[in-house]
Amino acid sequence: MAEAFGSDPARYDRTRPSYPGALVDRIVAGRSGLDIVDVGCGTGISSRLFQAAGCTVLGVEPDARMAEFARSRGLEAEVAAFEDWEPSGRAFDAVVSGQSWHWLDPAAGAAKAARVLRPGGRLAVFWNAETPPPDLLRAFGEVYRRVLPDSLVARQWTAKAMDGYAMLCAKAAGGMREAGAFGEPEEWRFAWEKTYTRDEWVDQLPTHGDHGQYPVAEVEEVQAGIGAAVDAAGGSFTMRYTTIAMSAVRASA
Repeated sequence: MAEAFGSDPARYDRTRPSYPGALVDRIVAGRSGLDIVDVGCGTGISSRLFQAAGCTVLGVEPDARMAEFARSRGLEAEVAAFEDWEPSGRAFDAVVSGQSWHWLDPAAGAAKAARVLRPGGRLAVFWNAETPPPDLLRAFGEVYRRVLPDSLVARQWTAKAMDGYAMLCAKAAGGMREAGAFGEPEEWRFAWEKTYTRDEWVDQLPTHGDHGQYPVAEVEEVQAGIGAAVDAAGGSFTMRYTTIAMSAVRASA
């Protein structure tokens, strides 16, 4: 399922939300020229933010289609699962992962990060939790319960988004502690907003969760239902995002 996102990398890159500048600033912490590994870099959405901040970024991505797209946008990317990736003696100042760390075993991922980080280097993993206006939250949930009741996304619109992401952060923190090479993990949260038109949001839907596991006709039915809900709300809406991150610094010895 983790590799299903590469079926349409251009759509993924075009429609998926970015991340707030405050997150990048917190990780970079005013330092210039950092060497960064972006785990599960996808098409390079987060990688490009760190490049713009003056960092040298290497993407590690298991899906060759996503990695090739990232390369076309100026990112050096190597195709591998992070746990199996061979750093070949290279060392880095930070290991980051946006919207991807839950596909790894958190303890194995943290141990691998500790192996490639320089002393004092930072591991930071993060996700975007989204909350639409209450009326659309209900409407979206109704569409998914009707068309794809067993999907992961159906559960997303019937529960508080932050609860699931807080659980992912807790698992990430547990892995960092288990690795035995990091200081105490810290949780960061950054609130921001993005306004979507009907077409922009509908275009993004196939890149979410497990949509790629269902017949095209069912996904199109979801898109039609969601589009109608946004039309009923005036044709656009503002999504409230919280970027939630878990971070720890590699011990000096």
